Amino acid sequence: MKKRIVVLGSTGSIGTQSLDVIRKEKENLELIALAAYGNRPQLFAEQILEFSPSVICVYDEKNLPLVQDALSSLAGSPDQYQWTVGMPGLIELATLPEADLIVTSLVGMIGIVPTVEAIKAHKDIALANKETLACAGRYIMKIAEENQIKILPVDSEHGAIFQCMEGVRRKDVRKIWLTASGGPFRGYSKEQLKTVTLAQALKHPNWGMGAKITIDSATLMNKGTEMIEAKWLYGMEPENVCPVIHPQSIIHSMIEMKDGSVLAQLGPVDMRLPIEVMLMYPERGRALMEPLDFTKLGPLTFEAIDEDVFPSIRMARESMQMDGLFPACYTAANELAVEQFRQGKIGFTDIFRLVDHALNRLGREAGHGTSYEIEEVIRMPERVKAYCKDIV
Repeated sequence: MKKRIVVLGSTGSIGTQSLDVIRKEKENLELIALAAYGNRPQLFAEQILEFSPSVICVYDEKNLPLVQDALSSLAGSPDQYQWTVGMPGLIELATLPEADLIVTSLVGMIGIVPTVEAIKAHKDIALANKETLACAGRYIMKIAEENQIKILPVDSEHGAIFQCMEGVRRKDVRKIWLTASGGPFRGYSKEQLKTVTLAQALKHPNWGMGAKITIDSATLMNKGTEMIEAKWLYGMEPENVCPVIHPQSIIHSMIEMKDGSVLAQLGPVDMRLPIEVMLMYPERGRALMEPLDFTKLGPLTFEAIDEDVFPSIRMARESMQMDGLFPACYTAANELAVEQFRQGKIGFTDIFRLVDHALNRLGREAGHGTSYEIEEVIRMPERVKAYCKDIV
């Protein structure tokens, strides 16, 4: 029987590659619903025409007529589809009774609510939205356990750790090593980072990704977010989640056992592989790309991260240690800072300054504490804007 899949965020980098996997694994996977922001109407219309989903969500309602017009231009009939919009539409797709797996590849904190509702509806989650666990990891893992669903990380690093953990007792794992390419500014000084442009930040040396995650890779904020995710996915203490620069991006991450053994997952630089692993889990799919040829790889190298140049790592670790709403503040502040940087309102290193400012304001206002309500997480972007209104 085919696994029935819903993709939330189908026109982004992970979404389009998820559809590529579903297309090539059509004997095993069936797409039943699609959601997208709607700002790429032609691409979204092409996806709808190809896969004929039973229900469609255009998150931004003003883009609905654009998508429908694009569909009509392709000789498709908008009237034959069921359309939904906004957050209610995302929730409707995330909770479809016939769905087996929800791919959450929405960008930003809007991905949290539909993921929560999908879990409550007993749907397994292929999680590509980093903000969900980074902001609300304690809550998400609790309700996932209560509803007996699987959180399958669609991420090269966490997908690697997930595979290394298979058959391993968690109590025997001493450390997680999260590899990072280092982004386009590996080896830069603090002074050099001050002059970085948006165009430079959008040129990743290894991976082809969306604008937000590409900038997060340039600041290493994405690695900080992955550190927070690791705490919740694998029950690791902050000091045992260790990021390391690996410029070749061949080793996608490693786990270190308490006896000193290290297990690593290697693979091509192609996001379709970790996507396929999670969409097909627990089965294995077919090879969608050329496997590694170890006779041609060349050296694999590693470097420590300079946390003085890239304070994103320090701030992530401190947020993990503080717990409570601090990870949500880290994530929301970075989301705001990246938006401001993309609009030309702040410089590259101001991203670090804005996040640090927000975390300090939260600390002064809220202090320590692990408990929070999910509604507080959802409101964190508004709170961060208030914290930072004097510096943006």
